Amino acid sequence: MKCYTPVIYKGLSPCKPNAIKSAVLHSEQVQYVIKQLAKEMGESPDIIQEEATEILDEMGHRMQLGAVRFFAFTLSKIFKQLFQRVCVNEEGMQRLQHAIQEHPVVLLPSHRSYVDFLMLSYLLYTYDLALPVIAAGIDFLGMKIVGELLRRAGAFFMRRSFGGNRLYWAVFAEYVKTMLRSGYAPIEFFLEGTRSRTAKTLTPKFGLLSIVMEPFFKREVFDTYLVPISISYERILEESLYAYELLGVPKPKESTSGLLKARRILSDNFGTIHIYVGQPVSLRTLASGRINRCPYNLVPRHLPQKPSEDIQEFVSDVAYKMELLQIENMVLSPWVLVAAVLLQNLPAVEFELLIEKTLWLKGLTQTFGGFIEWPDNLCAKKAVLSGLTLHSNIAGLVDGHVVLNDKGVEDGAVGEIVFRHALAVLMCATYRNQLLNVFVRPALVAVALQMAPSFRKEEVYSCFNFLRDVFSNEFIFFPGISLKDFEEGCFLLTKCDAIQTSQQEIYPTDKGSGTVSFLSAMFRPFVEGYQLIFRYLSKEMKEAFTEKQFIPGVRNFVFQLLEKGSTQCYEALSSDMQKNALSALVQLGAVKKKKMPSGFTYNVNQEAVSKILDMFDARIPVQKPVAARL
Repeated sequence: MKCYTPVIYKGLSPCKPNAIKSAVLHSEQVQYVIKQLAKEMGESPDIIQEEATEILDEMGHRMQLGAVRFFAFTLSKIFKQLFQRVCVNEEGMQRLQHAIQEHPVVLLPSHRSYVDFLMLSYLLYTYDLALPVIAAGIDFLGMKIVGELLRRAGAFFMRRSFGGNRLYWAVFAEYVKTMLRSGYAPIEFFLEGTRSRTAKTLTPKFGLLSIVMEPFFKREVFDTYLVPISISYERILEESLYAYELLGVPKPKESTSGLLKARRILSDNFGTIHIYVGQPVSLRTLASGRINRCPYNLVPRHLPQKPSEDIQEFVSDVAYKMELLQIENMVLSPWVLVAAVLLQNLPAVEFELLIEKTLWLKGLTQTFGGFIEWPDNLCAKKAVLSGLTLHSNIAGLVDGHVVLNDKGVEDGAVGEIVFRHALAVLMCATYRNQLLNVFVRPALVAVALQMAPSFRKEEVYSCFNFLRDVFSNEFIFFPGISLKDFEEGCFLLTKCDAIQTSQQEIYPTDKGSGTVSFLSAMFRPFVEGYQLIFRYLSKEMKEAFTEKQFIPGVRNFVFQLLEKGSTQCYEALSSDMQKNALSALVQLGAVKKKKMPSGFTYNVNQEAVSKILDMFDARIPVQKPVAARL
């Protein structure tokens, strides 16, 4: 067995899991909440304390070196079966090693697969770094043996929703802060909150990030390092499972029996994983000159405080910054380019033309700043063939043409044909989506050029700003810098000679018309998908509805259009797109979201949705953003 001797924070000895629980239970913060609840409910504090103990027992990790060694041994065997290579940036691991010894560290990996946290723990173990304690969903406790193994390997479990449970929130927050203050192990959690089913980065959740920042705000630690980590998969383990989920097939419940049934994937090849450990970001540096910590000195530390608007805005900005750093360091495989070209040339594309377009797209991606891992400097033909071989379940070469592998579409009812084809399209789109992170700003400028009534810069920017607002749940944009994003998109398009700009106008060049058309086509599924969803809401939803009513309703609406041949936008069947479109309308004020005892209900402002739809269809001009300085 490997000799595991990790470097730790300032030479401290690891804190025993039971000692952490005891410290949390007897902390001033938790004791204060226990007394408050006992007073309000007329209960004995001992009863509330017993409940807090049960919460800690359910939540807490029980990290043991024996379990860690067993996990590492098992994972090494599994990973060798599944993956050809695991690539990691050595300088990132060295930076992390130094950071762990200096200040408390928070690891913030991207989240595309269950493999993420397993691989990261295995990596830190291999490099003799302190193993992280990982925030995991309570669902994993349903996996009898595996759940306990995860707990002993450093996982602590949180409920998906705390609701208004003040005791649970107090115990959970204090548990995380106690581990952070002690600094004996990095804390790891996913800003996205859950796995992305589409390979696009999800909008960040702020709760846990706010908790890990609080000890710094209250001067309980001198600094905290936030470490963005990008994990890129050449082939995602759950790719078909995600596609089924997006089409409404319920997600299988996490269970040990389900895990054992999944053993058959061990015979598959999932290619390469790239892990990029980013530069540790100092919270102290981020807060310098922006956050005034003095108000925290005026209130006893154990009293719960609602974060000020300045703090909430700061937490939000840091979350978006970390996600953008994750995106910046993602690695793209040639298959990502192939998928993007194939989806624009359905039902089939000639193999030689596919190679030509893939090479062209490779150059454009590199111009836009994307990092492509081209395997062993293979020629384009071999690189494309290698991707097709690895992803033979999605696409294949038939009579000199590359086609989607939608088995069974020739047979069966029309509905079955639509479902099978949608499944293949969504699986392929998962890989194309990885490219959208690089292309989103220039692509939205390209779409705006087609929407705008003229090439006047202010009108193009108005359309860009409108699209950015509408798609704010699909892609990651730093809050409040729409003009900067527009200028970046214009700069990249100018860099590849796709557009020319003057003081007053932006217009496509003859040479760049192909680039502008390609970028617009790449985003067409989102534009058309949102149009269909908005049309459904403006015509069909006259009364208040819930999300559970909306999702199957809009899916049936799109399904019928696909069966009739009235649309070819299979991606509009994705529940991810449907939820994002509904959220966009809520943010734009066209749909009102109201909290009820049973959950949220929605009311459509028909006139407002119709107006947004008309803007999308370019039937009416987009309203100009306030104070746009161009």
